[in-house]
Amino acid sequence: MPTKVVVKRRGQITIPAELRRKLGIQENSKLEIGEVDGKIVLTKRPSIFDLAESGVGKGNVDEIKKELDRRMRAEDG
Repeated sequence: MPTKVVVKRRGQITIPAELRRKLGIQENSKLEIGEVDGKIVLTKRPSIFDLAESGVGKGNVDEIKKELDRRMRAEDG
């Protein structure tokens, strides 16, 4: 269900705590913002820790970094 937020003077909004917890958004999480069909869309960028927890590369740091780089390049188009 949508939650109403207020845009502050400098364009800032607060993401409700429930959504932050549900989506794993913490302080210093990286998000992308864009417009799709007239709607503002925020998307969480995966961190190397997100990939490690997903089992990508089975804990091999070099493989995780390569996969993260591949995913980020794919998103950039």
